[in-house]
Amino acid sequence: MHKNKNITILSHLLVWLVLFSMPYVLSYGQNQEINRVIAHFWIPLVFYAFIFYLNYFVLIDRFLFNKKTVLFIVFNIIIIGFFIFIKEYIEDTFFQDIVKRRAADTENSGPPFKMFIYIQMLSYMAPLLFSITIKTTKRWVKTEAEKKEAQNVKLQSELQHLHYQLQPHFFFNSLNNIYALVDLSPEQAKKSIHSLSKLMRYMLYETNMELVLLSKEIDFMKKYIDLMKLRVSDKTEVIYNFPSEETGIKIAPLLFISLIENAFKHGVSASKESKIEMNMTHNHKTVVFSIENDNFPKKTEDKSGSGIGLQNLEKRLQLLYPNKHSFKSSIKDERFLVHLEIETA
Repeated sequence: MHKNKNITILSHLLVWLVLFSMPYVLSYGQNQEINRVIAHFWIPLVFYAFIFYLNYFVLIDRFLFNKKTVLFIVFNIIIIGFFIFIKEYIEDTFFQDIVKRRAADTENSGPPFKMFIYIQMLSYMAPLLFSITIKTTKRWVKTEAEKKEAQNVKLQSELQHLHYQLQPHFFFNSLNNIYALVDLSPEQAKKSIHSLSKLMRYMLYETNMELVLLSKEIDFMKKYIDLMKLRVSDKTEVIYNFPSEETGIKIAPLLFISLIENAFKHGVSASKESKIEMNMTHNHKTVVFSIENDNFPKKTEDKSGSGIGLQNLEKRLQLLYPNKHSFKSSIKDERFLVHLEIETA
């Protein structure tokens, strides 16, 4: 920030230095009349600078941006009129030879005095309009930056809410699975509690970051699938194929777990044979995840999971990967199909 301020000051000094040297640059090699340069160029330039910075630092903020437009115009008319008067006074007092020459030129072929004043008024308007333009542009840029910052804060707040919403949902589903094992297989229930503690440790300590390595997320998914498999009978076949090598790809955490939960919730039957197939591939920075499972719709009174997982996933995808994801689900031949593609870069 301090560096940007120094660059701004240096830029202003450079601009004014260029403007002050313009008479010599434009008439290089010709004889210069120093009094004419002072009277007609340097003195007005000082007045221009005063008008520019007075408006830039004081009048625009105090009057124009506070919708006191009339006062803003009145103040500037008074200031410009005062500078025109001062300029004429300085020329009459210290540069009489230039005044006499200008009077002679006006009598012969020059514009009338009123036109001369009008032209001066217009010339003093230039720094005024320039300061308004710069100040308005700067204010617009600042406003847009504040809007963007507010949107980012809102986005982070929504994501945090969804993240905290997902954790108890996941824990609730896992406890349901373990509860079903307590009577059937106490030993497996103990192992499940141990596995659940590892999964919860990952959720609490690893997923607070915006991005995690895809390999870590895959390891978490495998452990969760193994935990879920303890609950299902031999009639359910679970197949998964995930990348085994380190890809270096980073992705938002806990995006796929809702799909796996949904597959075990709706794709398993206690009396019928069923099959769950999961597959993940990656191409450069695009991750493709698909699931196929039998479709056994739950009854209306079955509130296990509350259906919050997929809703949460869709919201998170919209917030995290806008225009960089594709999420499709369909039912074909009594099989529920899900296809998710995410561009991670």
